Amino acid sequence: MSSMSIFIVLVVIIALLFIVINLVLAPHNPYQEKYSIFECGFHSFLGQNRSQFTIKFFIYALIFLLLDLEILLLFPFGVSGYTNDIYGLIIMLGFTTIVTIGFVYELGKNALKIDSRQSLTSNKVNNIKIFTL
Repeated sequence: MSSMSIFIVLVVIIALLFIVINLVLAPHNPYQEKYSIFECGFHSFLGQNRSQFTIKFFIYALIFLLLDLEILLLFPFGVSGYTNDIYGLIIMLGFTTIVTIGFVYELGKNALKIDSRQSLTSNKVNNIKIFTL
């Protein structure tokens, strides 16, 4: 057997081992919320499957595409690291800096904050506990 064959067999064994460990040791406590239909951040109701949702889901998708594009453009630079000169390094650092500044700006404007029902209910519960003490 070659080393690649041994590696593939070893990876399959480790993957199956992790699945078995997860099935044996993971807690199983189902409740109605887990089994309810959930799509695009909203629970679907009978007859009301098409409802409006916030633009923040699109913002997440666009940020994912931008960061994915950044990785796609940085990959050739990393692969050809021996043939790149200081000019290529400066161009890649400039590109990464521009994308990072945009990401920090979005974080500063709270563009990535999505209020969920769970965070709102937990904050209410915490406020009640604070006031009752």
